[in-house]
Amino acid sequence: MTSVLDLLPGVPLVESPFFEEVLAVAGWDAETRRIATDLNRDGFAVFDFPDPELDALAEDIDRNLFAPLAWEDWRAGRVDELDRVGDAWTRNDSVRRIATNAYVAELLSRIYGRRAFPFQTLNFAIGSQQAAHIDLIHFASTPQNFMCGVWLALEDIAEGAGPLIYYPGSHRWPVYLNEHIGRPGPPANKIDERLEMYLPVWDRQRQAAGVEPVRFHPKKGQALIWAAGLHHGGAPHTDRTKSRHSQVTHYMFEDCAYWTPLASAPFAGQIAFRRQLSDIRTGEVMANRICGVPTPEAFMDIATPQPDPALSAPSHPAAVSAPAPPPSLAHRAVRRVRRLLGA
Repeated sequence: MTSVLDLLPGVPLVESPFFEEVLAVAGWDAETRRIATDLNRDGFAVFDFPDPELDALAEDIDRNLFAPLAWEDWRAGRVDELDRVGDAWTRNDSVRRIATNAYVAELLSRIYGRRAFPFQTLNFAIGSQQAAHIDLIHFASTPQNFMCGVWLALEDIAEGAGPLIYYPGSHRWPVYLNEHIGRPGPPANKIDERLEMYLPVWDRQRQAAGVEPVRFHPKKGQALIWAAGLHHGGAPHTDRTKSRHSQVTHYMFEDCAYWTPLASAPFAGQIAFRRQLSDIRTGEVMANRICGVPTPEAFMDIATPQPDPALSAPSHPAAVSAPAPPPSLAHRAVRRVRRLLGA
């Protein structure tokens, strides 16, 4: 008889429809069982980040990444936000050490059922204030849901500092893609317009479910894993005397195809494959493959959508110097989501 652990290899163990049976036979220790149970039920799980040098790592990140930002302008209200620092692991050893923590990678590998690898980091000095969204619109895998994020508090996070918000259980809601909203995949340089169309859909899902957001007020060193489909975002940062130092590491899992649904229309022949995802630990570019079978390079060459030059270049020379209209609230929300996801 096939073990329940092998019955659906294309479904993360933590999201298995037979999860209780998985728990009974997986042989996980008590802490792994608790984390897996929370993640299965709620779409997130909190744990203590296991690095005895975390204080020193946080100080280094503050000194080298956050201190140079335009704090005076932000505190005076002259700018709305401070840029997050993307993929600082490439130049900061402390960010890299957090992203490559062996315990976290091994934990994720156990509860998902295949080897996890970190591929992106984002560091935040203040609250993101981002619109609630789901990561898998940008970072998707086939088989589905082999992606997650791990958010780490680098200081105590108080109310007023734009805490992380999330909607418990929302990872179980239906996921809607371009075909569901009645639009084909956009050109690669028109993503903002498509992302803006998802915001009211996600808002309506949350209203229909009647789920209220939970604000995460962690102590320094607490971390939160979230599932690919969890609705999450950032509360308003209302107290500019406070910071919100944190790091997000995004993980994928081996033996998947990696792609961006937002920029794709598979049955129109367009799949925005992510062909340069690398394992931060080794630098290895992770191959797109399913069930051990590589996705053909020639197929990815044909399927990957290209920017439309007619949409990239101004149609009239005067357009080059024409002032841009001020962005709407929706456009600002879209911009935040894209920056935070590295899109």
